[in-house]
Parts: sequence; C-alpha cells; structure tokens
Amino acid sequence: MLLDQTLEVVTIAAWLILAVSVIVFLVRTTLREGFGVAVRRLFSRTFISVVVFVVIPITLLSESLVFIEPQEVGVVVSLATSEGYRDRPFRSGLHWVIPLAEQVFRYPIYWQTYTMSSKPLEGAKLSDDAIVARTRDGQEVSIDCSIIFQIDSEQAIRVHIEWQKRYIDDFVRPLLRGLVRTKVSQYTVSEVNSDKRGDLEQDLSKEIQLDLEDKGFIMDRFLLRNITFSPQYASAVEAKQVAEQNITEKKYQAAQMITIAEAEARASLIKAQAEADALKLIAEALERNPNLVTYRYVEKLSPGVKVMLVPNNAPYFLPTPSLEDTPLIGPSPAPTSSVTAALTTTLPITVTP
Repeated sequence: MLLDQTLEVVTIAAWLILAVSVIVFLVRTTLREGFGVAVRRLFSRTFISVVVFVVIPITLLSESLVFIEPQEVGVVVSLATSEGYRDRPFRSGLHWVIPLAEQVFRYPIYWQTYTMSSKPLEGAKLSDDAIVARTRDGQEVSIDCSIIFQIDSEQAIRVHIEWQKRYIDDFVRPLLRGLVRTKVSQYTVSEVNSDKRGDLEQDLSKEIQLDLEDKGFIMDRFLLRNITFSPQYASAVEAKQVAEQNITEKKYQAAQMITIAEAEARASLIKAQAEADALKLIAEALERNPNLVTYRYVEKLSPGVKVMLVPNNAPYFLPTPSLEDTPLIGPSPAPTSSVTAALTTTLPITVTP
C-alpha cells in the first residue's frame, strides 16, 4: 500500500509539473512571439521526450504495480481474458497488472462483526435495528443479534461477481432477518424465555453458517444478544415471578414452623423422660424409706408453722422461733410464758400453720 501511494503521488506530481511548465511556456512565448509560434515550439523534440520518457513511464509504473495488504485479497477484472477476470485472486504482496487493461478490486478477509440492535450506536444502523418476530403462539419479540464472519479468500471472485461491495446490505442483513424470524416462529414465547433459548441460538447458528458458506463466506459465531418481550407479556412474567417468590417464602416459613414444632416436641419428650426418671428415683427412695414423704411435707411447711401438736407421749411442746414475736388473737391474750401444751390422743401428728 505504501508503494502504491508513493507511485501515485509521484505520478500526480509529474503531471502537475508538466502542466505548469506547459502553461508557463505558452504564456511567455505567446507574449513575445505569438500564440502560433508558442504552440509549434511546445511540441518540439524536448517536450515530447519529457512526456514520453519521464511522465508516461512513471504513470505506467504506478498503474502496473499493485500491493495487496495481508488482511485483504484482490480481484482482478481484466480485458485480456475471455472471462473478464483472472481466475485467481491476488494474495498479499506485490503484483503486476496490465495498465489500462486490468483493474484490481480489494476485499477484506479479516473477521467482520455485523450487529443489529435496538439501542442506538450499538448496531450498524444508528436507529432501532432489532429484528421484530412473532412466536408460534403469536407473541411479538424483539431480538438483538450479532454475526462474526469473513470473506473466504478462495471465494472472493464469486463474492465480487454476485455482490461486489453490497454483500452486507444486500445479503448478510436480509439473511439474518429472514432466518431469525423463521426460526423464532417455531418456538412459543415461553420456550424463547426459558432454557430453549440456547436451542434457538444453536439452530440459527447452524442455518446461517450453511447459507453463508454457500455464498462464499465463513462464519465464526452467531450471537443472540438480547430478547425483548412485549410489555403485556413482561408484566405477566413479573407477576408470575412475584407469586412464585411469595409461594417460596411461605414454604420456607412453613418449614421453619415445622422445624420449631419438631424441636419443641423433642424438648417435651426429653423433659417427660427426665421426669419419668426422676419419679423412678423417688419411688426407689420411698421403697427404701417410707417416712420420706412425711419428712418432705414437714420440710415444705416449716417456714410458716406457728404451733405443732405432737403425740401425747412426746415429752414437751416445740415452739417455733417466730412464736414469741407474734401477738395472740383473742379478747384476753395471755403472756407468751403462760402458754401450755395441748395434748391429744387421737391425731398422731397435726401441724397448724
């Protein structure tokens, strides 16, 4: 490319210099000797030699040498062949062509990405360029997608003959729109919005790849970038998700309640088992010592006991520690020192709080 540009600049410069020289020569000679003399002298041997041996060779050299960049191929349209083109494209490097009889058309062979998106500045078009399609159940969806492809270097001549530089607008774009709409119509909207989306992408990738290869292109990848649903369907899906979330939350709360109830039941079982073990120990203790019940009963009542009557064969009356400080109830209370024991023969033990 640098050699082509250099030769082109040199050629243009040579012709400009020649044109300026001719104009200056004509003006000066016309002013001195007239226009007829100036024209005769212009076509003298010197001028013709400059044109023939300098300017024209530079021009022919510029038109004869073609340098093809590594990322492109050249299709040669030729008047010297019966088909009108050379049967092999030019690969990267320096090539010779017949000046004025052959012309080279360059095509890129690097990977190109073509995107159709609903968002401005994301796709090839500045406006909303998403593919609008209808599913099998009649729902409308908007699809953003991208395709990564390149021209097959061996098929560059075919691409030039069939599409020229119009292969994106006239072939790739219509192909994508048609296949996406056809394939989406085979799925329901629920399938498109589920794990079937991967199947849709794979099916589209296979079909697009086959159609591109049939026309001289190689596809690297098809990307299903985004699927947008109608507002009504999106609202319905959102409401369904909220309901499912509420159901999940209620199931979780129910599980928590069941867990708490099971824990309480296990705690009650453990408590009952402990009480049963305790009663078993008490029964064993009572079996060894029957008076233990009487002892425990008296022990529980002892803080509130004021007077205790014991059997008549007891040697003395047992006052409680708080008896001296408690006033006697009655019309003529007697001194504490005059209290006598009341004996009984009928009750073995009577405790009065």
